[in-house]
Parts: sequence; structure tokens; C-alpha cells
Amino acid sequence: MAAKTDNFQHPDYYLMDDMLTDEHKLIRDTARAWVKKEVTPIIEQACQDAKFPKQWIKGLGEIGAFGPYIPTEYGGAGLDQISYGLLMQELERGDSGLRSTASVQSSLVMYPIYTYGSEEQRKKYLPKLATGEMMGCFGLTEPDHGSNPSGMLTNFKDMGDHYLLNGAKMWISNAPFADIAVVWAKDDAGDIRGIIVERGYAGFTTPETHGKWSLRASSTGELVFDNVKVPKENLLPNVKGLKGPLGCLNSARFGIAWGAIGAAMDCYDSALNYAKERIQFGKPIAGFQLTQKKLAEMITEITKAQLLCHRLGTLKNEHRATPAQISMAKRNSVNMALEVAREARQIHGGMGITGEYPIMRHMMNLESVVTYEGTHDIHLLITGMDITGLNAFN
Repeated sequence: MAAKTDNFQHPDYYLMDDMLTDEHKLIRDTARAWVKKEVTPIIEQACQDAKFPKQWIKGLGEIGAFGPYIPTEYGGAGLDQISYGLLMQELERGDSGLRSTASVQSSLVMYPIYTYGSEEQRKKYLPKLATGEMMGCFGLTEPDHGSNPSGMLTNFKDMGDHYLLNGAKMWISNAPFADIAVVWAKDDAGDIRGIIVERGYAGFTTPETHGKWSLRASSTGELVFDNVKVPKENLLPNVKGLKGPLGCLNSARFGIAWGAIGAAMDCYDSALNYAKERIQFGKPIAGFQLTQKKLAEMITEITKAQLLCHRLGTLKNEHRATPAQISMAKRNSVNMALEVAREARQIHGGMGITGEYPIMRHMMNLESVVTYEGTHDIHLLITGMDITGLNAFN
């Protein structure tokens, strides 16, 4: 498949760039330039081949996409939450699988080690994770426990001088090539704890998941633990219970809320340009009422999501963002992006299903994003519980 030029221009209907600092714009524009140079020319082929291009890892480290909000003393960039959001937006504009790789590394591996780990764990792992020299994954979802992680079966027993870990996790991004896994498992008392498992431990395997129609340029696999001996110093000491993994997911969902906007922007930009160029009945289809309706609704929904996420980023910087607020933004952005992708596909007509345009790839990717880290319906119920005070989960 021939490489193509990336002429993307991001929509900014409400002049939101005025709300960004010069540093925010520099971070975003650096990430955008990297995506245009390194990702766009090969992403369609990578998707067709169902391969994650490993050469992206070094570049992701160089643009600060791994743990951007982790303090500089541990190798992070020490940036704010809006910077993190903008980075995820630019990466997902390239591809959801690319953003997943960075999002997992930042929010599901580096965040828990920084937040819940010991000083020794921070110094050992975070600097290498920040550069991409070391890659990580996050083990929470199990074959029979997705939306209800508290029912997990993965467990570890205290054997005196080490822990013995048994169980399995699935749908794990980065698993096939990860150097470490932050795994959530039950201890002897039945409490959920985080534990760091390194590749090479006997009994630890990471079989790859094949046959995906979605996130094809992302590496997905399982984590299998068969009497794995884990050193006691690998236990995350500063958290117990579901609040540990859920705290990580709050950070990751925030990144997804911004990221999905990037996918929507790419679909909109492609549809707008195509509609101006495609001639039917003697004029560009952009001149027809129904095409304008689609484009007008797209830019409206993108703008609303941009405003929602920028406000959420401000609240997160002030440590005032609630899990329910993050939940709303994740659900809204992904649902919006799916609708934009579907309408953009119609504007492209038959060309919309080909790899010559990014639409169908984004649409298939978003079918995963709408499910992972809390399904659309689960996030609706989180909002419902927040506003009514009544729990519909039980």
C-alpha cells in the first residue's frame, strides 16, 4: 500500500487554541508532526498486516508520550493533564491502537507504580518506562470478569520468601512484547493488590490474540500465570482493594476522552476535504444540503466534546475531577467519534471502506474503544448512580 501525504488540519471552531498555553501548543504540534512523519505513511499497511510497528516506541518516548505527567525526577516530563490529553488526541488521530500503547504505558503502568509503588520501585522502573526502553502492560480483565473486576480469580499466596501467582488475564494491550505487567490479584485475605511481574519469570507467558477486526495495529494478548514465583518487593505497598486499579482507569479514561476526539477530527477532516473535491450532478457534494447537514453536525459534536474535555482537564489539574465526570467524558467522546466516523463513511461513499482513507479503520478501532475501560452502558450507569444516588449495578 503506497505511503500518503498527511495534510490534516485540526478543526477549532470555537478558537480553543486561545485557551492553550504556548507549551500546550508546542507539545501538541510536536506530536502531530511526529504522527504525520512516522505514523500516517505506514498505518494502513500496519493495520492490514495486523502488526504493531515497534519502531514507534522510541519516537513515543522522545515526544514525551510515556508518562508525560510523571515528575521529571523519575524520567517523566512533569507536564499537566491538558498536555497529556493533547498528546493522546494527536496519537489517536493517527490510530487508536497507537494511543492505546501510550495510554497503557502512562496511565496503567507508570501511574500505579508512581502512585502506589515504593520509592525503590519508582526508581527501578519509571525512568526506563518513560523512554520506552522498558514497556509495560496492565492485567485486570479476566475471561469471565470484565465489567465486574471484583470477581477476579487471579490470586497469589504468601510462600514465606516469595509470592506464588496463579490465574489469567485477557484483552491486554502491549502484552505480547511487554517487559513488565502490573497485575491485579487477590491475596490470601481476598484483598485485591497490585503486583509487578517481569518477563522471564518461570510460568509467566503472554500468548498473542489473533483475528481482531479492530485495533489491528495494536498488540493484544493474554497474561497466563502458572505457579509464578514473584519477589515480595514487587508488591505495590500503598494501595489495597479495587480503588487501586480503578484509580488507574480514571487516568486512562481521561486520556481516551481526549483521544477519541482525535479520531473524530481525522474523520471529519477527511470527509470535509473529500466533499469539496467529489463532483456529482455537476458540483461538489459539499454543496448539497444533506452533506452540509452531516458536516455541520460533525463539527458541532466535535466542538462540544473539545469544550467538555478542556474543562475536565482544568478540573483534573486542580485535583477536582470526579470519576463520574471522567466517565461522562469518556462515554461522550467515544460515542461522538463513532457517529462522526459513520457519517464520514457515508460522505466518502464506497471509497470510505478502503484503506485509501482512514474512516473504516477509525470506525473499527472505535468499536473496541467504546467497550474497553468501561463499556458505554456501564458509563451511563455510573452517571445515573452519580445523579440519583441509587446503584443500578446490583
